[in-house]
Amino acid sequence: MDIWRGIKRRVREAVMPVVFMALAAYFIWGSFQGERGLEAQKSRQVGMDIARQDLDAAQQEQSVWQRRVDALRTENLDGDALDERVRDRLNLSNSTDIIMLYPPGKRLF
Repeated sequence: MDIWRGIKRRVREAVMPVVFMALAAYFIWGSFQGERGLEAQKSRQVGMDIARQDLDAAQQEQSVWQRRVDALRTENLDGDALDERVRDRLNLSNSTDIIMLYPPGKRLF
């Protein structure tokens, strides 16, 4: 009987430290692997870097379009540039234009 009492006593003494160690291990694991842990922070940082690159590309594209739109404003409008752009888009030519045809695959530009 004394052996069983000694075993029971030691088990009871060991239960609380084991519980606290398990709880500490759970929180340590969560700090590394959890939803807000270090690994998740690294992946969020990578996502932020990609988003910043996308933002930079979008801002550059926006500035290009803004310059194009500003060039079409009435006070900045260049008639020759507008005429050239319209003819290029509509595939039209003026009667005074000289047209040179290039063979397929050997375009000038």
